[in-house]
Amino acid sequence: MLEHFEIILRSFTSFGLLLVGTRILGKQTISQMTMFDFVATISLGAISANLAFNTSLKVSHTILAFVIYVFIIFMIALISLKSKKGRKFLAGDPTIVIENGKILEKNMNKMRYTLDYLNQQLREKDVFNIEEVLFAIIETNGTLTVLKKPQFRNVNKQDLMIPITPEFNLPIELIMDGEVMKQNLDQNNLSEQWLHSELKQRNLVQSNVLYAVLSGNGNMYIDTYENHIHSPIDKE
Repeated sequence: MLEHFEIILRSFTSFGLLLVGTRILGKQTISQMTMFDFVATISLGAISANLAFNTSLKVSHTILAFVIYVFIIFMIALISLKSKKGRKFLAGDPTIVIENGKILEKNMNKMRYTLDYLNQQLREKDVFNIEEVLFAIIETNGTLTVLKKPQFRNVNKQDLMIPITPEFNLPIELIMDGEVMKQNLDQNNLSEQWLHSELKQRNLVQSNVLYAVLSGNGNMYIDTYENHIHSPIDKE
């Protein structure tokens, strides 16, 4: 019984350490996994897992190892931030794999990057014809960045000289799950009276609204609990 209690306590400690460690190290390890980030994440996970269930290891020794790893990763991140050479050594450089519609097989071979995987990543970028690609680059975190040739790029409103409505703010969530987001209203100098007035103009009341958001151009999107869709395409 005492052993079970110890494992429970060690598991909570392990989870707490991981949470604190990731907060210290920031979001880059999650959002931009370079090779170094990958190794660091696996190492921290392994130490935390051993702390949780490996009762043969002393808790103090495992926590010390975890703290040392976090310190090393944090210092290396600082070096990468301050030094371009250090950043290049740790993360490497982006690699061009397609130039002007031509596959650079030597660069692909260096990375052991297959044509099948290249085609898969191109399709994920809505590219089905390699001739459309001006440059395709493998970033340091393994993702593929594609720049199409000018004649294959999407046309935007500026190209067509269509007038646009300027946007100066991020969308503001006003109602979520039927509850008024009072903090968002206060931060943007909006009142509940104004919100209810906007709903009234649309013949709605708060209890009918699932979600309401004010876009950056001043338009309001409202989704009600009743969708008025009699035959949903996908029904659970």
